[in-house]
Amino acid sequence: MKTLDLDAYLPLIDLALAEDVGDGDVTSLSVIPADVIWSARMVAREDLVVAGLPVFDAVFHRLDPEVVVTHSVVDGDRVLSGTSLVTLEGKARSILSGERVALNFAQRLCGVATLTHSYVEAIKDFQCQILDTRKTIPGWRLLEKYAVACGGGQNHRIGLYDMVMIKDNHLAVLSGEENPIAAAVERARSRYPTLKVEVEADTVEQAVSAAAAGADIILLDNMSVETLRRCVELIDRRSKTEASGGITLDSIQSVATTGVDFISVGALTHSAAAVNLALDIDPTPSS
Repeated sequence: MKTLDLDAYLPLIDLALAEDVGDGDVTSLSVIPADVIWSARMVAREDLVVAGLPVFDAVFHRLDPEVVVTHSVVDGDRVLSGTSLVTLEGKARSILSGERVALNFAQRLCGVATLTHSYVEAIKDFQCQILDTRKTIPGWRLLEKYAVACGGGQNHRIGLYDMVMIKDNHLAVLSGEENPIAAAVERARSRYPTLKVEVEADTVEQAVSAAAAGADIILLDNMSVETLRRCVELIDRRSKTEASGGITLDSIQSVATTGVDFISVGALTHSAAAVNLALDIDPTPSS
């Protein structure tokens, strides 16, 4: 996902503002005069990859359409600690009221992009792509997959509706079939002829069976490097191959050496830490 649709985040922003601001920011309403105009900057407190600027902007525009937002960077940029990413100018009350919600979105999405970039860089010398998974915060999937793309990763399926993925539990239900994998692939092709079909394989035998059945992609799940390499050799380019399961920054290069086409990493979204961002109020008011 290289772009974000407003529908992907405006409902989330409205929920977050209702949760945080409620009936009003009582501190700003009581302490800050209504007509005071000020400026502020969002600053990186660590090296990071930028993601989620449209969401950051929208938080303030939902509170006050007159807040002016100016970007110094774009999503996908790598920046050093101390870099000013965004400048805000408008009513001080509006800036202060939106600060926490805007930073919460930005810190999370930049965190996903930054972690993704680390994985992408680790295998940059291999003909292999990093994929995300569906292990996302409920309601945040489109945002988090966008952040993965900002970090240089590729998006796997968005949901259950845009790709057939035959997993171990599907095959368990079909265990009475003579050849569960072949039967599943055939039924999927018949029902959804335009969709790609992926099959999860836990063993070399299942991987070979999936290739023979004509799967577009074979997910090689929780296999050793030696087993992955053997599967890639036996599949022999009949299907694309994807390694998955417990892959870390320490192990990913060895996985990439096996010749798989893709490596999927759930940690990109389920374990990404928020980066350190701050909103610094300028020392003097806007003129």
